[in-house]
Amino acid sequence: MAAATLTFHDTWRPKANPWVIAITVTLATFMEALDTSIVNVAMGHVAGTLSASRDEATWVLTSYLVANAVVLPISGWIANRIGRKRFYMSCVFLFTLASLLCGIAPSLGMLVFFRVLQGAAGGGLQPSEQAILADTFPPEKRSMAFAVYGMAVVMAPALGPTVGGWIVDNASWRWLFFLNIPVGILSLILTQRLVEDPPYLAERRKKKEGIDYWGLGLLIVFIGALQMLLDKGQEDDWFSSNFIVTAAVVGLIAFAFFLYRELNVEHPIVDLRLFKRRNIAMTQIVMFMVGASLYSSTVLIPQYLQEVMGYSARQAGMAVSTGGLVLMFLFPVAGMLAPKFDPRKLVAIGFCITTYGLLRMTNINQQINFGLAVSWRAVIAIGLPFLFIPINTLCYAGVPQEKNNEVSGLTALSRNVGGSVGISFVTTLLSRLSQRHQAMLISHAVTGNTAFDRIRAALAAAWTRQGWSGPDSTLHAGAQIYGMLQSQARTLAYVDVIWILVALTGLLIPLPFLMNRPKKGTRSAEPVH
Repeated sequence: MAAATLTFHDTWRPKANPWVIAITVTLATFMEALDTSIVNVAMGHVAGTLSASRDEATWVLTSYLVANAVVLPISGWIANRIGRKRFYMSCVFLFTLASLLCGIAPSLGMLVFFRVLQGAAGGGLQPSEQAILADTFPPEKRSMAFAVYGMAVVMAPALGPTVGGWIVDNASWRWLFFLNIPVGILSLILTQRLVEDPPYLAERRKKKEGIDYWGLGLLIVFIGALQMLLDKGQEDDWFSSNFIVTAAVVGLIAFAFFLYRELNVEHPIVDLRLFKRRNIAMTQIVMFMVGASLYSSTVLIPQYLQEVMGYSARQAGMAVSTGGLVLMFLFPVAGMLAPKFDPRKLVAIGFCITTYGLLRMTNINQQINFGLAVSWRAVIAIGLPFLFIPINTLCYAGVPQEKNNEVSGLTALSRNVGGSVGISFVTTLLSRLSQRHQAMLISHAVTGNTAFDRIRAALAAAWTRQGWSGPDSTLHAGAQIYGMLQSQARTLAYVDVIWILVALTGLLIPLPFLMNRPKKGTRSAEPVH
């Protein structure tokens, strides 16, 4: 098998220009990645138009993420059975059709159903693109190819809130979905004409492999329960909610049976034996943390600007989106540097930069300006290309070519689940730490405390000068102080959370050196997706 794999890889090349293929498959991936965040700013508009509450409208987000996460790990298995090009085009077609249906949905229930279809179709796009790039480019040119891919999957979620905010302000929220239709049609036309399946996939399809229905069902239950737990945990106060407890129990049971099944069946849905390879196991951990740091920092900055600083959604989104300009420049640079250096060192450098970027954020306070907020995201963004591209190089080391599709789905899943865990983690910490700091500050805001009495008297005097009576002035002053106290408690909670992220990313700096370095010139090593 190894010899055959090498023969296929060494002799086969696509007929079209590889870079045209790379741009073609990146179109749909960018579209899908954008949809993970573009709807976030439109929940109020969706709820109002469809006569639903804001909490009910959040199912528009959750349903997409759950369906997306379920398909990611099985995308390789499906591609191997029906052909990668056919699977990829099916995903693009269904994603485009579902976007149209979302745009014309007459009710919230229908919109959620169509978002499930859209998320399921989107789950196959990112892994398929990476596998296509891995087979289209020889090892020495893959770094630049993954730079193109990286710009799509990292920039799109960051641009989503800004693009979504502009569309919602200037048109209907339905255009958030209609936007995908021309991109999807163009992607289908170009993919049909340019993309090919390599010979080893044709050989793979000739093998009659049984369908592991039990493994598929258990995986769907586990991923669905996990995503629901992460998305709704903080909102429902975690394990004080029967729904969350049920999701956790069902997820754990499904996961245990899934592990047993996949390790004992001849043709598993997910080949867990791949984790015996050190690089695959380690890169999944690293990619998980990349997802956590990427998405959590993307949430922290705009959330603070809106909650504490009073920025609009569009202004807060712009503070994050400007980091995309840094990524546009640095991904090609990292792509050129990656083949020339030990990828493990580049990953360590990437974590160093990310840690430093988070460290700069620990000076967060209510006097910051827009430029400083932009610089926070920009510095963190500098480290991302040096994490993303080398990790793909490392996790391909020694992986047989016919396993490209499976590994691509696992790595995309690790990144997305890492993002969900990261967001749930920081959201929960912010809530808990805000309560703790607020209780501490309130304990000092009592009559008899010299500082408190002085501030209240000054504020009350200001209200009195505006014509309010003495008692009313005192009440207004107390309300002002309470508002100030809440903002200060929230700011202190942000500082604590950022310090925790600094510690976590700092501990990851030596982790890449536990991996095996790919041998120079090897043609059997395949990047992990």
